[in-house]
Amino acid sequence: MSKSLLIVYHSQSGASAKLASAALRGAREELQVDTQLRRAVDVGIADLAAASGLLLVAAENAGFLSGGSKDFLDRVFYPAIERQLVLPYALLVSAGNDGRGAVRQAQRILSGIPFTAAAEPLILRGEPDPASLAQAAELGQAFATGIEMGIY
Repeated sequence: MSKSLLIVYHSQSGASAKLASAALRGAREELQVDTQLRRAVDVGIADLAAASGLLLVAAENAGFLSGGSKDFLDRVFYPAIERQLVLPYALLVSAGNDGRGAVRQAQRILSGIPFTAAAEPLILRGEPDPASLAQAAELGQAFATGIEMGIY
């Protein structure tokens, strides 16, 4: 089986999309891992089942997980449990506030599948700047490298 990283994002303002693209650039540094970037609305259980890892890039809305990200997790929750799908995941939250509520909500859902955290959640506040884009790229690269090395 080839190794792959699925980066799923939901973005209304464009901030999460920019961070997801940066994570993709970083992940593609690991040439042995097939990396795909997909909008949350376009991803289903078949996509997850084909992946070796999930990087969820979600926005915070009013202190909670954005609706599009929550919808994605709701749609795959029971089918993933039924398939006994266990994947490593990383979480990147684009926050306008503090992001912790969105992280808690996502972690609660992901651990219930059960997916396992491959990294500490990364919360990036405000409009993406060069520093936050670099952090997103580093997360993508580190996660893809871990998948290639078989750490997860």
